[in-house]
Amino acid sequence: MKPETKDECLKRLSYIEGHVDGVRRMVQQDKYCVDILKQTYAVRKAIEKLELLMLGSHMDTCVVPGIRDGREEQIVGELMELYKLADN
Repeated sequence: MKPETKDECLKRLSYIEGHVDGVRRMVQQDKYCVDILKQTYAVRKAIEKLELLMLGSHMDTCVVPGIRDGREEQIVGELMELYKLADN
């Protein structure tokens, strides 16, 4: 992973952790369910953005070099595995 991507991922993870802690506090304080659900949706979107950032980096730093090195089958297999996981 590129250093700048790693830094961005770590920032996003800190944001996600803080957001999840906020959701936990809302549950503990018996806040309105719809308000809590809105926050969980925001967490999900933040995780999706993190995944997209990581996938883009993976394409640049691992997929393209892997294909150039003749590991097409392995690379395609890994991408298919990710696709299957994302489809669930």
